[in-house]
Amino acid sequence: MYYSGIREGDACMFDKGLRLKEGYRAARCCAPEPHDAVTGYHSYNNLIVVHRASCENLQKIKSERLITINWMDILDREEYRPGRDYHQLDQVDFRILQHHKDMGIDYSRMVARILNLTSEQSFERHKKLRDLKLLKRVEKVMIQYRKKVVHNKWIKHRNHTYYQITPKGEKYLEFYVWEEGERW
Repeated sequence: MYYSGIREGDACMFDKGLRLKEGYRAARCCAPEPHDAVTGYHSYNNLIVVHRASCENLQKIKSERLITINWMDILDREEYRPGRDYHQLDQVDFRILQHHKDMGIDYSRMVARILNLTSEQSFERHKKLRDLKLLKRVEKVMIQYRKKVVHNKWIKHRNHTYYQITPKGEKYLEFYVWEEGERW
């Protein structure tokens, strides 16, 4: 069952395409995400409602109804397995994907600077990730940078090649973070 009763307006997990095992649903009040510390509430309708451990609403609940849970036990992960090309990736590749997921559109030299890579390493990694369809090139358009991403620079320089993460790249990154767990 998809989301065990989560409606479209419910927590951010609906948007991310995550599935909870049968009998669990995400709390709307705190919108827990994977790798947040979570606590379960055994509701009257025989569902376990998953809250962030820091959720203020847990203070109002009888403590005997709270249960210890973790994401490894409640996420239904069997629906997605990456392709064979997943094994061509290493930690640096996933750091680059994470950078693009967090920061959005960026170019190789800036990624190199932020991740302590040489420009050549960053160029090669971006090419590899683009060939695997985990990153895509951004068309030559003017984009405005967010504050604090590039110091004192707001507008894209037209001579750089910019990349952004693809949906496939996001899935591979999500799978990697899931597999690596606490080590990530």
